[in-house]
Amino acid sequence: MNTSSPRNTAQFDTVHFRQALSQFATGVTVITTRLADGSFRGLTASSFNSVSLDPPLVLWSLGSAANSMPIFSGNSHYVINVLSADQAHLAKLFSTRGQDPFGQVDYELSRTGQPVIKGCTAWFECHNRSRYPEGDHVIFVGEVEHCEFNPREPLVFHGGRLGGLHLPV
Repeated sequence: MNTSSPRNTAQFDTVHFRQALSQFATGVTVITTRLADGSFRGLTASSFNSVSLDPPLVLWSLGSAANSMPIFSGNSHYVINVLSADQAHLAKLFSTRGQDPFGQVDYELSRTGQPVIKGCTAWFECHNRSRYPEGDHVIFVGEVEHCEFNPREPLVFHGGRLGGLHLPV
């Protein structure tokens, strides 16, 4: 239950808010899926988190106005690929519009035919369980059907920079 009073958005500094959020170090993921025509799509996201162990649920979010919103809201499955520190180029590749990144990526297919990027530190194959519009984003909750991991240094995003766990201060 939300008992807070509405805030005055006219006085809220969104640039300052974004800068404050950038101080929270996050892992970097590439969310991938397969379309009905057999082609693949993917995007870079740092908004990933666990939700529940039983059932196994994870979440990520996507801007409501994103070009890929119909793709991910309409597909039954996707894979959350957690990038390793040596995959910063993939984070940039999947965040650039107008390219087909899958021609430049080593991947294999999951049990449901979704693209899994090779060399990731972990990946989660998810059923697209539910979506919740909130503010200018949609929160996707995925039920994990299969996952794997490789103990590697993860890629981290902090203060607008990509790096390993030992980012320069």
